[in-house]
Amino acid sequence: MKYKYRRYFLYYLGRAAAFLVYLLPTRVASAIAAFFGRCAFYILPEYRDIAIDNLTHAFGSEKSPGQIRRIAGKVFENLGRNAAELINFPKINKENIDRFIKIEGIDVVDGSFARGKGTIILASHFGNWELLGLTFRVKGYPGSTIGRKIYFYKYDNWLNSLRREQDINVIYRDESPRKMLKVLKENKILGIVADQDVDSVESVFVNFFGRPAFTPVGPVVLARATGASLVPTFVIREGGHHRFIIEKPIELVDTGNKEADIVTNTQRWSDVIESYIRKYPEQWVWIHKRWKTKKVN
Repeated sequence: MKYKYRRYFLYYLGRAAAFLVYLLPTRVASAIAAFFGRCAFYILPEYRDIAIDNLTHAFGSEKSPGQIRRIAGKVFENLGRNAAELINFPKINKENIDRFIKIEGIDVVDGSFARGKGTIILASHFGNWELLGLTFRVKGYPGSTIGRKIYFYKYDNWLNSLRREQDINVIYRDESPRKMLKVLKENKILGIVADQDVDSVESVFVNFFGRPAFTPVGPVVLARATGASLVPTFVIREGGHHRFIIEKPIELVDTGNKEADIVTNTQRWSDVIESYIRKYPEQWVWIHKRWKTKKVN
């Protein structure tokens, strides 16, 4: 029972803080949130240690312990900035979005729409990934994004209310796959964030930073079933602005061996994500236990 009351207390405390953040200019709110993110780095040792451990495994031969610790601190700062920007979603509109987010490669999405088979926007927990759905909706592209329910319903409702401010529709990943297929068959965008080790979704092992990583196959399975384009996208934080990069669609291999092809194609998009994380390691969520599922030989 004490945990139940604590959740409510933290929720209303968070809502009060969010109200104050919303009153501030976005850049000021972002700077303050980065400071609190840095504080979290010091007061949440469990997550700090996960980040440092993951970074050490990924970059231990390339970076010193001091460099790795600095990157881990930046990860927490980025998450703080993400939260402040999410709270300020309602301030973004057609008139000001181009001053905040610069898009590169929108012709890729236009080309995919011309094919008429739907577009899977493959995202990752990189930069401020929540801006992906917002940007497409503000720009007038129809679609939905796949998300997961947050453990406490009030947080979940609040997050989705912020998304709805920009007409971002969420399909929970435990809902019927028919909803996802319907989006693609209607030639719309389906956003998927699939770069984590999740017990509840079908996954395969692929190489990620030199280690076997249990990786969801959903993006590839949906692309194979519908003929939709599988398009990796990244929102890179650059100072007070963001660069929204839309990569060319993944060329899917089809040898006739379904199981092998799923692994090969999942490896292909995972390689693209890894290439961006290597360039901007401070912008990926290293606090997740990405390699928690072990491969049994």
